Amino acid sequence: MGVRATELRKGQVIEKDGDLLLITDYEHKTPGNLRAIINIKTKSLTSGQSNSMRLGSGDTLEVAYLDRRKSEYLYKEANDNFVFMDAENYEQFQLSAELVGDKMGFVRENTTISVTFHGATPIGVELPASVTLKVTESEAAVKGNTANTVKKEAVLETGLQIKVPMHIVVGEEVRVSTESGEFQGRAN
Repeated sequence: MGVRATELRKGQVIEKDGDLLLITDYEHKTPGNLRAIINIKTKSLTSGQSNSMRLGSGDTLEVAYLDRRKSEYLYKEANDNFVFMDAENYEQFQLSAELVGDKMGFVRENTTISVTFHGATPIGVELPASVTLKVTESEAAVKGNTANTVKKEAVLETGLQIKVPMHIVVGEEVRVSTESGEFQGRAN
């Protein structure tokens, strides 16, 4: 469906030349008595390449129809592909490491998350704002360092490495922000 450039918003996905482009920045300018100029920055969902476009207010672009489906993360293959199963029809599909990036460090096996599809092709994953993961490796706290805001390295059950306060020990569950990858606190 064609949408005018003035109706586009940050976060939408558009189709251009057979590629899916995520709008990462949107700026609408009207200099003096001239026509409106719309500058958008995009990121390709297939190649990851960033680009910018300058559009007029009358230009139209195709907005991509995306479908979000609940899917269960099953396992990681030796070739770095991640295998998922659709929760509705139980069909298995794969997402490459290039496509999902570092997001899979926040997802443990047999967890249900949202996977974004364009038609029948999976193009990405959506994570909750924070996840709860168990600490599997960490240094022991040194007496005297526990009162300060000193942080230490910790490895979580998915292999993700984060900085945690000194009082966190192996076996504890912690909340981690999926956006920044930072420690948010102990899990309840």
